[in-house]
Amino acid sequence: MATEREILTYELFGTAVLDLAQQVVDSGYEPDLILSIARGGLGLGMGLGYALDVKNLSAVNVEFYTGVEQRLEVPIMLPPTPAAVDLAGLKILIADDVADTGKTLEVVRDFVADQVAEARTAVIYEKPWTVIRPEYVWRHTEAWIDFPWSAAPPLVHRAKPGS
Repeated sequence: MATEREILTYELFGTAVLDLAQQVVDSGYEPDLILSIARGGLGLGMGLGYALDVKNLSAVNVEFYTGVEQRLEVPIMLPPTPAAVDLAGLKILIADDVADTGKTLEVVRDFVADQVAEARTAVIYEKPWTVIRPEYVWRHTEAWIDFPWSAAPPLVHRAKPGS
């Protein structure tokens, strides 16, 4: 297990959101909808929505990571998912916290591909081995990332289904 860590603070998160939003503006892309990947992309999607004046926000929940450097074999989309009719013909911006393997972004991009006019991706961090190259990236790293919202353990421990 890697010992080096990338530490993102809430203050740096605010900087990342604004920098990513500026990249989108500078590219000329004007999304109609921001689709956040839960849970990690929810804060980014909200921040980008405000910065880009996009009120049409949606989320998709994809489970992949189960712990530090522990993941399922493939990402699984969990219900509810956005209806195809709600995405038809839109330019969307897919927001997530990190493109690590890229498989989560790939699943979501493939899910919307036949419905939308165009889909681009924005992430706070990109790792060099990702299978998806996001159009908008704040930083590149090879380290495990400590996000401010997940660095501390939960205040409660909920029973997992089947346990």
